[in-house]
Amino acid sequence: MIYLDSSATSFLKPPQVEEAVCKAFHTIGNAGRGAHAPTLSASRLSYDTREKLADLFCIADPSRISFTCNATEALNIAIGAFIQPGDHAVTTVCEHNSVLRPLYRKEDEGVQLTILPTDGKGRISYEKLSKSCKKNTRAVVITHASNLTGNVTDLAKVSAFTKKHKLLLIVDASQTAGALPIDVEEMGIDVLCFTGHKGLLGPQGTGGIYIRKGLAARPFKVGGSGMHSFDKKHPAEMPAALEAGTVNGHGLAGLNAALDFLKETGIEAIHEKEDALARRFAQGVAQVPTVALYGDLEAKLRAPIVSLNVNGMDSAVVSDILWEDYKICVRSGAHCAPLMHQALGTVEQGAVRFSFSYFNTEEEVDAAIQAVREIAQDNMWPARF
Repeated sequence: MIYLDSSATSFLKPPQVEEAVCKAFHTIGNAGRGAHAPTLSASRLSYDTREKLADLFCIADPSRISFTCNATEALNIAIGAFIQPGDHAVTTVCEHNSVLRPLYRKEDEGVQLTILPTDGKGRISYEKLSKSCKKNTRAVVITHASNLTGNVTDLAKVSAFTKKHKLLLIVDASQTAGALPIDVEEMGIDVLCFTGHKGLLGPQGTGGIYIRKGLAARPFKVGGSGMHSFDKKHPAEMPAALEAGTVNGHGLAGLNAALDFLKETGIEAIHEKEDALARRFAQGVAQVPTVALYGDLEAKLRAPIVSLNVNGMDSAVVSDILWEDYKICVRSGAHCAPLMHQALGTVEQGAVRFSFSYFNTEEEVDAAIQAVREIAQDNMWPARF
């Protein structure tokens, strides 16, 4: 099997991730809920994981990070807390439904919404940012990289705009956390939402939200916190403010081990290898006349994603062939990015997305290139389906 679907979830992980999860089943209890050895082990694990995430994202105060079950929950917390009826928010065509749907719900509640367009290669029209600002503009909610095109957002431009107009910058780092360097201070990020199961190489059900000092988010959910149990209101201080209930301790054990791997290997080295694999694949399939490629493949900085279509075939058919005949795992369809597909003209066909991992090899990439070439050359495929 060749796994080229890491943008959906990291199937290929460092072996120490599995080892850490298995060990946690025998060593941790419930963090912050007692003083015995298992619960203290869980508390230390939670603290250590928070510290490692802070180091990764250049966050001065680790307590500004709260754990969530994924980036979707983090984005719902951020959008729900900081954008209120009467406000105006700015986002882009590039967004995943984890951004769009919470914003649409806010729109139903009286929030005004501006969606910045893209060009034919899915590149954001940054020049329209300045025209988007209104007296009631509160925030820009934006992805760090498109999960469909792999195009990376120029956060320097966006941050300059939000600072100038004193707006909040809420960033969806689902496709970049662990794959590209992120410095929240340098990038001017007020709120960072991330998941643990993609580039961070951790288990599913892990993720988090960073909220800069000076901002306070109304809890998305309230309940047990292990502290101030006689208060009617949930604790307001971070990180407990956004961590009602028991966190995924066993998942955090795996994430903790994955963060060690990322630190030892280096984000730059990881990006360099993943980028080389993605560009090797893009260059290989670009030689096939009937293959359509999407995104700005010439950009210097990209996420390791290449999306394409073959011969006008439905993307689901192509992905089925890749699995059934070649045992290659990819993602087809709409990728939860409806506006991006509208911009690219692929609503009906969808797209076949290849996404690459540090653990993939050049041999696997070459096999995928050959598979695409054969599918494109075989006129019998449509008849089979």
